[in-house]
Amino acid sequence: MRATMLPPVSDVLVALAHRLAEASGVVARRYFRTSVTVDDKADTSPVTIADREIELMLRDILRRTVPAHGIIGEEYGAEHADAEWVWVLDPIDGTKAFITGKPSFGTLIGLAWQGRPVLGIIDQPITGERWIGGSGVPGPCARLAQACLYATDPDMFRDPAVSRTAWERLERAVKMRRFGADCYAYGLLAAGFVDLVYECRLKVHDHLPVTAVIEAAGGVVTDRRGRPAGMVSDICVVAAGDSRVHEQALVLLNTGQSGEPTEAEPGNRGEELS
Repeated sequence: MRATMLPPVSDVLVALAHRLAEASGVVARRYFRTSVTVDDKADTSPVTIADREIELMLRDILRRTVPAHGIIGEEYGAEHADAEWVWVLDPIDGTKAFITGKPSFGTLIGLAWQGRPVLGIIDQPITGERWIGGSGVPGPCARLAQACLYATDPDMFRDPAVSRTAWERLERAVKMRRFGADCYAYGLLAAGFVDLVYECRLKVHDHLPVTAVIEAAGGVVTDRRGRPAGMVSDICVVAAGDSRVHEQALVLLNTGQSGEPTEAEPGNRGEELS
């Protein structure tokens, strides 16, 4: 069966994505390195007035500009998520970095068509950097042994439902591994400065926007089993600037030291936590 061709994203939608990023940056800069109140969500992750204010503003712009489109946001959930076109919003990706004054956070804006990412923006309003699908060049690294690997936090691999041994195999195989970049690592990957990002327990608003950016830059993004991440949440994501590094990483993540495939892990796909 022939795969459905992705439609070209119109200049109007690209301009709208830039408009959303500009608007979010105004709010983020206003609250950055100020004494904002931090609340705990039901899952104990932190949230600030900046997260909420940005998402409400972006939703309002989208409702007024493209009312037929759906929206999925980190703070206020989904509306019309079955629409042909769906915007995926993470107002502050890296809230812990934001509240501690570290400019590695960013706003993630993604657009999906029939569940497939077609446009993404990673916006860092403090440094003035913005990555949009198509900008940046994949890095020349083709061997895992020469790769620079990023993950936001080692704690994400301590969850009982996540294979920590898979992570340990991967980090031993690379040249360098770093923590603490949040969405900024994906921008660096798209620009060719980072070779590989592996993270777990990601929601759709975490991975869909960056997937569009990285794929447009020539990179590869899948779940841990090598499948498209799509609109799925609570998965592990493997992103690489070069398909050869991506393939080598998948082999390590899915093969035990004996050379046998690893046990399937529970997850929201009904078979494993990818």
